[in-house]
Amino acid sequence: MTTPEQAGTIWQLVEARAEASPDATVLIDERDNTLTFAQLRDEALATASGLAAMGVGEGTPVTWMLPTTMDAVVTSLALARLGALQNPILHIYRERELGVAIRRTQPDLVVVPGDWMGTDFVALAQGVVDGLPEDVPTPTVLSLADGRPTGDPATLAAFVPPEDPATTVRWIYYTSGTTSEPKGVRHTDATLLAGGRGLAAAVDLGPGDVGSMAFPYAHIAGPDYLIMCLHSGFPAVLIEAFNPPAAVETFNRHGVTMIGGSTAFYQMFLAEQAKTPGEKFIPTLKLISGGGAPKPPELAARIRDEIGVPVCHGYGMTEVPMISQGSPRDTEEQLANTEGAPVPGAQVRIVTENGEVAPPGVEGEVRLKGPMVCLGYTDPEATAAAFDADGWFRTGDLGILREDGHLALTGRLKDVIIRKGENISAKEVEDLLFTHPKVGDVAVIGLPDEERGERVAAVVERAGGADDLTFAEMSAHLQEAGLMTRKIPEQLEVVDALPRNETLRKVLKFKLRESYAEAPWSPQPR
Repeated sequence: MTTPEQAGTIWQLVEARAEASPDATVLIDERDNTLTFAQLRDEALATASGLAAMGVGEGTPVTWMLPTTMDAVVTSLALARLGALQNPILHIYRERELGVAIRRTQPDLVVVPGDWMGTDFVALAQGVVDGLPEDVPTPTVLSLADGRPTGDPATLAAFVPPEDPATTVRWIYYTSGTTSEPKGVRHTDATLLAGGRGLAAAVDLGPGDVGSMAFPYAHIAGPDYLIMCLHSGFPAVLIEAFNPPAAVETFNRHGVTMIGGSTAFYQMFLAEQAKTPGEKFIPTLKLISGGGAPKPPELAARIRDEIGVPVCHGYGMTEVPMISQGSPRDTEEQLANTEGAPVPGAQVRIVTENGEVAPPGVEGEVRLKGPMVCLGYTDPEATAAAFDADGWFRTGDLGILREDGHLALTGRLKDVIIRKGENISAKEVEDLLFTHPKVGDVAVIGLPDEERGERVAAVVERAGGADDLTFAEMSAHLQEAGLMTRKIPEQLEVVDALPRNETLRKVLKFKLRESYAEAPWSPQPR
């Protein structure tokens, strides 16, 4: 019998865990519905039979746009059982993103939830389908409003895994496309399994734990997390639409031991903790884990001091779902100042500006190899540009691989501000500004400037209950922190809220650049 550790495909992992832990719970929703590992397998088989009757089979492209529900998980696993080519789309996206996906993936089927949170997804999807160019095949829109299609699992042909799961593309995820049309990222079951198992190895949870998924399951982190649960044998609480007080209530009902999301989620959890000073807001909580956005060291210290658990921050992307991950086994210093150690199988190389491989402690671009790296993009030209001559994936992130083997991100290649010919790391300035009590969050950007090439601008989100940060206070704070004068922002903007995406609440710096690029500005002494 195949064990969860031996499974070579996602469906084999489902079957192996159902055999190993049939009666253990795997999914819990906000209405306290549950599924055991055996029930999850059986529901997926019944749905696979229903989908097969609609013509879905090996290699059939299927786009699905579903919120974080049991229906989404079961449908996805049913498609994995059939060997379909899955194209998950975030349910927070709308016509533009769905249209790109359908035009490029050309699915036979588009699966939507019906009416959800005030949006008629059938009308949305049908409108996109009706507007497709004549040379794009017309897919069928399937609504799950009245339930998933089901059938008799006995009618299914035996499951035959691909000859090489590592090279058989089963998933296409589209990047966010904030500055251009999204790119289609090609994944296999093997790349997703490597990511999920890497996460499991780092956070080290087991059958006695309860996880949580408060982010869209259609995000690359969705299967990452589910694979971890299937691999390690513990359940996850599914949150359809994240509302902090309601989510915390649900977490407490089910004794959740790990919560997370991204830096913005951490801040919301701190706000919930502040409502019950001296008493842990989730008594069963063991750790907070997440990724998707930079984590200021000060934030890790606040979580440790105010919530009393470690924050195990990780590093991944659509192209590589898990690269490095903080662990409860790490020291406080490592948790605060790094994104953890590379997970099993992930090879990390740091390459300097002149193309040389950097020694430990030297900054450069993070490049990757390993079983979790995607097979490239649907666009061959984009694929060619994404890998260097030695076959290493170019992340576009700047980082340092430390002597202790941990990875510390220092910024983005495109997030380096070049002021009068000098490179300034936005993240360095952000981390220092974040420690000021009047700063709720901060984004540092470069803006066009005739004299300087680019000037440094800090956009600060107001801290709750605090006065606005002044330019003089900002400058004094950074000087006291030892930041050289040329790196101190020339421009300060204070806002109620920074613009963010709706998945992991990542700050959208391109929107800030658009807002302030042409806005009036007068220099102040620093």
